[in-house]
Formats: sequence, C-alpha cells, structure tokens
Amino acid sequence: MGKGSEELNPSVIDLFAGAGGFSLGFKLSGFRIVSAIESFRPKAETYSINFPEAKVVVRDIKAVNPREIAEKVDVIIGGPPCEPFTAINSRRREHPRDRLYKDPIGRLVLEFIRFVRELKPKVFVMENVPQIMEVERYIRREFERAGYDVYFNVFNALDYGVPQVRRRVFISNIELKPRKIRSRKRVWDALRDIPPGAPNNEIWNPPSRIARKIPYLRWGEAGQRFGRFQNWIRLHPYKPAPTVRGNSRFIHPFEDRPLTVREQARLMGFPDYFVFLGGRNVQFDSVGEAVPPPLAKAIADFILSTIDEQNL
Repeated sequence: MGKGSEELNPSVIDLFAGAGGFSLGFKLSGFRIVSAIESFRPKAETYSINFPEAKVVVRDIKAVNPREIAEKVDVIIGGPPCEPFTAINSRRREHPRDRLYKDPIGRLVLEFIRFVRELKPKVFVMENVPQIMEVERYIRREFERAGYDVYFNVFNALDYGVPQVRRRVFISNIELKPRKIRSRKRVWDALRDIPPGAPNNEIWNPPSRIARKIPYLRWGEAGQRFGRFQNWIRLHPYKPAPTVRGNSRFIHPFEDRPLTVREQARLMGFPDYFVFLGGRNVQFDSVGEAVPPPLAKAIADFILSTIDEQNL
C-alpha cells in the first residue's frame, strides 16, 4: 500500500457509525472510508463534517439494502448499541438469548451480520461491551451461517494510548493482535495542554444540586450514584479516567467545574480538529459512545498488515 493511488487503499464501511471514532482510527491507518450508516441525524451530521469523502446514509439500518451501500468492500466495522447486553442496564432481559433475539435493540447485532453475509468482506470488526460474550454461542452460530468463524478479542483502551479504563470486545473473523503502547497515559496527560480556541471547549454550568457538591469532591469521589453507576466523578489527574460513557459527566481535577466536551473527547483520544455537532448532551453522547480512535487505529494497523501479508 502507498505505492499506487488512494483507490488501492482497502475500503471500509462503518455501520452504527455514530460520530466516527472507529472510522477515524481506520482513516489514520490508511484505509479508505467509503460509506457509513447512522440513523440519528445529529451524529450523522458530525460524521459527515469530519468525513466529507464518505457517503453517509441517515436511515434505520433494518431498511437498508447492503447493495445500496457498496457492491464490494474490504472491511466492515461497527458498534451496535450495547444497552441490551451491558450489566449496568437494570432492565436488560434475564435470559441472554433474549437479549439478542427478542430485544429490538439487541437484534441490531443481527443486522451487522446481515451486512457481512451479503457483502462478504475480507475482514469485519464489531465492537461491543464484554457482556455480549454471554451470547457468544449464538453469535458464533449466526456468523457461521454467514460463512465466517469468529474471534472474541477483548482489549482495554488504556493499553493503546487512551487515558481511561475501557474494556471492550471486538468480534472479528481474524484474531486481532494490535501493538500495545509502552507507557500508559493519565488524565492530566490529556487535559493539560488544550488550546483555548479548541472547538467544543466551552465551559458550562452543571445542575445546581451538583454544583453545590463540586467544591467538596476529592479526587475519585462521585457527586451522584445510581446503584453500580457513579457520575460526576472528580478525576484523579495522575491516574487513568474511569470508562467514559455517553451519559458520563466528570469534574475537572483542579477546577470546580465539569469537563468540557473537548476535554472529554481528549480522554477518548480524539484529536482537537475533530468537531462535534448538536446540543451539548448530544456531543457528550457522541464522544462517550465512540470507539476511542487510538485503539481503533491500533486495530486497523494490525488488520492492514494482515491484509498485506496474507494478500487478502
């Protein structure tokens, strides 16, 4: 790769694309992003502005014919919604099988598999929470019907240059072995040098009930708890952040205020040129629901070397 035109670069389509963290990692690795599907328009607009070269389809994936997106593609990536599978969802279905086959959102995993079955990519990678492995045997069966064996690759983003503890599973037809970094990053490594004019860096006021607590929160303490879930945590500057989710809100380690969207995006490894559109809550959700770009790039680098070495 690199000797011919960009058209020779392996092509990628991104399903459940969100703002495009997964795509960004592949783009930085040298892949050619050709298309994406994202049904939520504000996130699709964020994707479009950051990936002007890609065709973005703003529709329910269940109504999309894969052949409308591409006749042929090298790599399919995507992260179907994790809510039916994650343990922090108090309303997830009791039987694991029902989370995949009866939950309407859980069934979106089957839509990813439908695209794989129809387009027959060289490689696919589907991201989700580790609890999706509770339905591993059903997912294996569905991919076998599509003509593929699969590996369940579990990675912590902390090992790949992202300053947060974030374990996720990446289901693929190849065993992924991305290269780990030697020195892990901490919160202050990410936050200390944000330029004042960076996009999405506006300071904002939290709800009054939280604002009253903030001055008294020490590093690692949360201003709000819901069962197992804690929120409004004051970050420890010299440790990695907890997992950043779409509804996560953090307190600055040294200032009595919430993190800006840009600061939270730094905790995910997004570069400052990546712009988030929509209201503030949509922007935070776009950040927290993404695949961290440095982890995505590490995976993409490995896939690229595999494609080259094995002439896939």
